[in-house]
Amino acid sequence: MSQSDTPNIQALSTEVSQLRQELQLRDQLVQQLSQELFRLVKGNTHFIPQRPETECDLSQLEALREQLQAIEQQVTFYQEEITSRDSEIHQLRQSVQELTDRSRMLEQVVQELPQIYRRKFEERMTPVRDKVAILQRENRQLQAELQSVSYRLALKTRHASHSGIDLPNFSSSISGQSSISAPQNA
Repeated sequence: MSQSDTPNIQALSTEVSQLRQELQLRDQLVQQLSQELFRLVKGNTHFIPQRPETECDLSQLEALREQLQAIEQQVTFYQEEITSRDSEIHQLRQSVQELTDRSRMLEQVVQELPQIYRRKFEERMTPVRDKVAILQRENRQLQAELQSVSYRLALKTRHASHSGIDLPNFSSSISGQSSISAPQNA
């Protein structure tokens, strides 16, 4: 719910209260007028004129009836307005409650997001860590093998450099033939 809706609700509540007060005041006035008319007509026989009613009296009575009818129409109108406003206020309160609930839910989700992201990250990182561990183990094995091969190569190279250059071996055989032997490759 936006910030501007709260003043609207307050303004509507104030207006409804004012309308109710006006309606109560008019109800009181109508009640007083009704009681006064009833008292004057029923309770006071001296009020009833002995002379025939004049047009002026009839016009005043008609004017009072019209005023009373206008007031009753206003009362009906205000009652309908109050009912309408009450319904609107009820709907607005429901909307406020729903939005408040939704806001709380979203706040909770936002508070839980870091934990969710950490858990998801850990879930994704576990296979990566396992793969890195396997690769490091293989790397250590390969380095050990490389050192072993390097060591053996160094030994062979050192052995070959101490023995000098391999020259062909000319030896005479028993049959008197000479044979040439090729240098041996290490």
